[in-house]
Amino acid sequence: MTSNVHIVAHPLVQHKLTLLRRASTSTSEFRQLTREIAMLMLYEITRDLPLTEQEIETPLARMRSPVLAGKKLCLVPILRAGLGLVDSMLELVPSARVGHIGIYRDPDTLGAVEYYLKVPEDIASRLVVVCDPMLATGHSACAALRRLKDIGCDNIKFACLVASPAGVAAMQSEHPDVPVFTVAVDQGLNDHAYI
Repeated sequence: MTSNVHIVAHPLVQHKLTLLRRASTSTSEFRQLTREIAMLMLYEITRDLPLTEQEIETPLARMRSPVLAGKKLCLVPILRAGLGLVDSMLELVPSARVGHIGIYRDPDTLGAVEYYLKVPEDIASRLVVVCDPMLATGHSACAALRRLKDIGCDNIKFACLVASPAGVAAMQSEHPDVPVFTVAVDQGLNDHAYI
């Protein structure tokens, strides 16, 4: 895999994805597994957040200790499916801001159509994590990233549970500066351009 695609290969994440994929998995189990995987993925996505030090008082002494530096995160789900990843990410980073971008795939052209955008005013000063469970053709993801770059975002990462080679290729072609975090890259798309 090329350098901007990061497969979250931790055994717990891979195991949970297998459980999520089973045809016998109930809707409630699917939602719970999605939440668990998303939280574990965010741990990897935020691995390089900058730190500074702050003086604190412990029960025994004063000390300098690491804390996150500067503006933190903005989570931007691609509506509606991306919402399933955001709630558990907020459990891990409750101070994160949240924006929303609504994009649907035109069933005839498979092109991305934007219908909604609402983001925090200071989004350009934050690490933006765009969330969508599937990176299939890549059209919606690429459109979302183009739109966010148009409003000044330049520190963006993309999170999905499963990607296709076509989606990865689209992202690498149009947005090679945006790291893609996924749990798996499947073999391809079906006749309806689904993973």
